Amino acid sequence: MQKLGQIQTLTQKLSPQQIQFIKLLQIPTAELQTRIEEELSSNPALEEGRNDEEFGENEVDSTDDTTDEFDDDLGDIDNEVLDNEDDFSKDTESIEEISVGEYLNDDDAGYKMQGDGPSMEEDKEMPIRMEDSLIDSLMEQLEYLDLDERRFIIGTQLIGSIDNEGYIRRELEGIVNDLAFTQNIETDELEVEQVLRQIQTFDPPGIAARNLQECLELQLKRKDQNNPAVHNALRIIALCFEEFTKKHYPKIEKRLDITEEELKEAVNVIIKLNPKPGESGTTYTKTQYVVPDFILKNNSGKLELSLNARNAPDLRISRSFAEMLDTYEKSSKKDKSMKQAVTFVKQKLDAAKWFIDAIKQRQQTLLKTMNAIVEYQYDYFLEGDESKLRPMILKDIANKINMDISTVSRVANSKTVQTDFGIYPLKYFFSESITTDSGEDVSSKEVKYILKEIIDNENKRKPYSDDKLEKMLNDKGYNIARRTVAKYREQMNIPVARLRKEL
Repeated sequence: MQKLGQIQTLTQKLSPQQIQFIKLLQIPTAELQTRIEEELSSNPALEEGRNDEEFGENEVDSTDDTTDEFDDDLGDIDNEVLDNEDDFSKDTESIEEISVGEYLNDDDAGYKMQGDGPSMEEDKEMPIRMEDSLIDSLMEQLEYLDLDERRFIIGTQLIGSIDNEGYIRRELEGIVNDLAFTQNIETDELEVEQVLRQIQTFDPPGIAARNLQECLELQLKRKDQNNPAVHNALRIIALCFEEFTKKHYPKIEKRLDITEEELKEAVNVIIKLNPKPGESGTTYTKTQYVVPDFILKNNSGKLELSLNARNAPDLRISRSFAEMLDTYEKSSKKDKSMKQAVTFVKQKLDAAKWFIDAIKQRQQTLLKTMNAIVEYQYDYFLEGDESKLRPMILKDIANKINMDISTVSRVANSKTVQTDFGIYPLKYFFSESITTDSGEDVSSKEVKYILKEIIDNENKRKPYSDDKLEKMLNDKGYNIARRTVAKYREQMNIPVARLRKEL
């Protein structure tokens, strides 16, 4: 028997405005323009440009508290319940009640960024110089060889198998099968290798090698073999490659019966070789530049923070769309088709207004978060001294600006700041804390800085082991374990002591 009952449930919900704000907040400045262009193309009610009137209260102020109300609704959606009374379906049902004057009189684009000025210069694409790619260069050299049609096709297949670093990673057996299936050419590994040997004589030296050892050998064979250093270098790569990669220099000296000075000269020849010959070839490339989201300047000991001007696009509500609503309200004839048309217009106006509001909220949240970071790391931003970085986690900033950790995380994950001493991602300023002997909490960045200084100043003939580094840091008052030293060293891409050894 079926029974009717009531169940009260608690669900999490985000309004369309909140979703839009979240997406805009987490994208960097470089992608903001693309997102705005997408919105402009999809919503005819949104236009570029400022309104005729501008109101001072719409200017972006880094101390504005209006973001707090919006952030309270965001929170951490994994831990907080978002009560949304104005979801998208209800907006469309009550859309007839929207006032026309709200769109005609509201100033949606009259806001400015701190420190921004008028800019008449448009972004222009830099011309790209047309150059031959590596494959084109190799094909041109292949044509100079006196090959029959069969071997020319084999050579073309081999050149097509070269990767961006200049290596042929595919086994010759696989290339033989490719020729059989795609070119209908029956061959064997011996013939393919013969053509490969010819291609390996092309420029740049070392091209079409199958591994690093072969790549270095090809380059050394092109050098003066009468030079003892070159001769010994070739012997090292051919006979002691594994010992060389592990820097077991005493074993190499014993096996090849050479002195330490001769080994040093040979190693100097090897380290000047190119391990990635493919990257020396020309190609169609375009330089990518980092676009900072914030600009921080030290003006006579006073830090001045501003947002990049690209974060303040000039957007406004289309007046022609608003006038359509006015025409509808003044019209005496209101049939079904006209009601559908005006509903569409109001939906587009709503979407445009939400988008402009989300841009404003994005600016306020970015400035508020970055101001808190600057205040927290004030001593560091004055001089750029890494030893003055304080330990700081997302929760510290979230508590300081009364926002949720998830909001601070979205700001920090993909944003950068331009300072007088370089451009840094915001994540760089967040670090764990370590307690010293004196009980003071210091940043892990400071410990890494000290660790790097010790390694840079060590005797490269006898580099410090992790155990020795641990002891030296402990003597300086930093209580960390050997495994922590190894972790920090790996994070800074510093190899183990054996691989840091030099002759």
